[in-house]
Amino acid sequence: MTVDKNDFKYILMKDAEWCNHLGFSDFEGLNSIIDRGKAIQLVNLCEARHENRCNTISYYIKDRGNVKVILLAGPSSSGKTSTSLRIALQCKVHGLNPRTIELDNYFVDREQTPKLPDGGYDYECLEAMDLKLLNHDLCALLSGEEVDIPTFDFKNGAKVWDGKHKMHLEPNDILILEGIHALDPEMTRDIPEEAKFYIYVSDISSISNYDPNIHTTDNRLLRRMVRDNRVRGISPEETILRWPSVRQGEEKWIFPFQKNANMVFNSTMQYELPLLKHFVTPLLRGIGEDSPAYAEAQRLLSVLKNIEPLPLEAIQAIPCTSIMREFIGGQILSRELL
Repeated sequence: MTVDKNDFKYILMKDAEWCNHLGFSDFEGLNSIIDRGKAIQLVNLCEARHENRCNTISYYIKDRGNVKVILLAGPSSSGKTSTSLRIALQCKVHGLNPRTIELDNYFVDREQTPKLPDGGYDYECLEAMDLKLLNHDLCALLSGEEVDIPTFDFKNGAKVWDGKHKMHLEPNDILILEGIHALDPEMTRDIPEEAKFYIYVSDISSISNYDPNIHTTDNRLLRRMVRDNRVRGISPEETILRWPSVRQGEEKWIFPFQKNANMVFNSTMQYELPLLKHFVTPLLRGIGEDSPAYAEAQRLLSVLKNIEPLPLEAIQAIPCTSIMREFIGGQILSRELL
């Protein structure tokens, strides 16, 4: 029987195998590793596995020979940005020259943006993207032409061409496009399929299966809570209340296209809940009983209370290129390569 390596159950199985290789299968075993002073070793092994996986993906891209466009998508807080940057680094190691196009610059002008039932703008739907212009520019680039890439003025709701973002592809250049619709072939409908390589990024932990109080999306919710509070000034209460809407968008625009992925990158880190406990516990405790987010905050706190926190020296040992640095801060990955 052929195994679908993009299947949710297969991804969980491989994560469980990795956990067993590390010597644990549940939170009790994970706590034991931390209690025995092995947290830094755990961090190092998890980071090495991530790096190896990025190297494997970049090797497949290089080995195929005809890939010119890498398309990467995944649900909220799955680590898409860090993953795309780390794969770009490995592609560079393999002799390719990654170039990035920001898909946010290809929104249609505000007056053309579809509306939601409540009258607000639907920025998540495919029709919010200027597919005609995007495909025109991509085809021109792949044909060797120089293209003036637009920037989107979000204040005025319109694309701007200032001549500062012209792009021309050299023979070893390869484009990386990251966005919620990246795995939908309709977004790049004019690009030959053989020139495209689809990557799906998610955060799927097998450890969660051992606790009925833990949802498969809790890791991502906690990641987002820490990042949004740190970078965007969004309260943990607001993150929790927005989460159902975020999940609805994922169900509609991301999950149906997971099957198109050439490769899946599972961004889960076995040490991440012990890590996130440091940052998210005070945020959750700050949500009062009168808040509509209180019950969910208490559920998350009840999950975290059974998890040993990661020691400070292990947090300091997390590399500046780690996916987790995207959320807790201190990341130094850049789209600018040599």
